[in-house]
Amino acid sequence: MAAQKTILRALAGETLETPPIWMMRQAGRYLPEYRATRAEAGDFLSLCYNSDLATEVTLQPIRRYGFDAAILFADILLVPQALGADLWFVTGEGPRLSTITNEAGFKALKPAADIHETLNPIYQTVRNLAAALPKETTLIGFAGAPWTVATYMIAGQGTPDQGPAHALKAENKELFEALLNRLTEATIEYLSAQIEAGAECVKLFDSWAGSLKGEDFDNYATAPAKRIISELKARHGDIPVIAFPRQAGDKYIGFHEKTGADCVALDDSVSPEWGAANVQTAGCVQGNLASKHMVTGGDDLVRETRHIVDAFKNGPHIFNLGHGITPDADPDNVQLMIDTVRGG
Repeated sequence: MAAQKTILRALAGETLETPPIWMMRQAGRYLPEYRATRAEAGDFLSLCYNSDLATEVTLQPIRRYGFDAAILFADILLVPQALGADLWFVTGEGPRLSTITNEAGFKALKPAADIHETLNPIYQTVRNLAAALPKETTLIGFAGAPWTVATYMIAGQGTPDQGPAHALKAENKELFEALLNRLTEATIEYLSAQIEAGAECVKLFDSWAGSLKGEDFDNYATAPAKRIISELKARHGDIPVIAFPRQAGDKYIGFHEKTGADCVALDDSVSPEWGAANVQTAGCVQGNLASKHMVTGGDDLVRETRHIVDAFKNGPHIFNLGHGITPDADPDNVQLMIDTVRGG
């Protein structure tokens, strides 16, 4: 049955008449049923670590929309928490972490092999989903890429330009690279455990890759992704991997070959025509409808959805947004997008 799943067929390089579809952050605040379950959990982290409730919110968009894939409900910052960082969320503002800016802070982190005790509830969610999903639905696991996760650990929160991480890279390269190495090792362990629990493919989110330029991109976005993907495939056969170096621009070109990724997800800062000509030639691509269309809907949504499907129709393609759906999105617009992809 796995060989018949449309997402896995596209990841294997097959060009399908109708592209499979899922959506980044498809389990989230735009859905009233998510908000109800979140309220039951009490807070965001409690929802992540409650396997039953995390399973429920992962299944909600599958029940509502019949997406071709479900993506595990979790957060990229659970890995630093499992390594020993303090993590909390400020309502309306987002995550906060204890910072790693010196040798003492780094030495206080746990070894990568010690993350599993904290993360066992996440693996249980994966096992629950593997048993509960419809037989045609692919289960996607995920993690944040080392650079992106490091930016939060160094700054203690999200920043507009990832300035604190760039500063540490310039001022104490040895410490910066040691942190990236620890995160790379932990990401391998985390994704490997998700695969063992039942994830059929995994995605590596490098949300802030675009702020890395030149050799920094090669060293701190491409190289860690290559190491993670290589090790996962060594451990788990040819497990499919989706890589998302967001806002990579011209660095999207060659990312399949340089990292071993089976699919490269594109954000909406590049046109689908450019993506087809420069990236899809090397393998499956994912994307790349602008998230704003999930808010505004209408003819523009239909037109742009058809445009993307048409641009990528001659190669392997997974339809998705160029970034995550936003909390102000209209659930009816999601259905319109799906109907347009599947109905023409």
